Amino acid sequence: MTAALIWLIAGIVLVVTEVLSGEFVLLMLGGGAFVAAGAALLGAGVLPSALIFGGASVLLLFAVRPALRRRLDRAIDSTAMHSDALIGKEAVVISRVDGDGGRVKIGGEVWSAKAYDHSQVIEPGRRVMVMGISGATALVLAEP
Repeated sequence: MTAALIWLIAGIVLVVTEVLSGEFVLLMLGGGAFVAAGAALLGAGVLPSALIFGGASVLLLFAVRPALRRRLDRAIDSTAMHSDALIGKEAVVISRVDGDGGRVKIGGEVWSAKAYDHSQVIEPGRRVMVMGISGATALVLAEP
């Protein structure tokens, strides 16, 4: 009974700790500890319980975890976020942009900008394409 309680506590600790990591490794080890707790409750000794823990954990890690990761990866929206979402957007130059700096308006927000092609000088009112973001500066290229 004592071994089953130890395995049960170990399983609970591993599952709760999984919340902090999110990689499903500790969750699989916790599942192995629960299986070992069940075996100990049914009368298995310390060594058989440890072997059952190892076997169940390996099985869960290599059989269940990959399927869970695939399902989670499919469920997560992979759209670009934050400044990455601005790449490819159209902007309007509001203050002359060259290789040293300038200002553009992207979707209603004013950004500092530099010419993506450092030799290019873009006058106010021209439409540009955001090619990248470097810190808080948009790298823009004049549209033909």
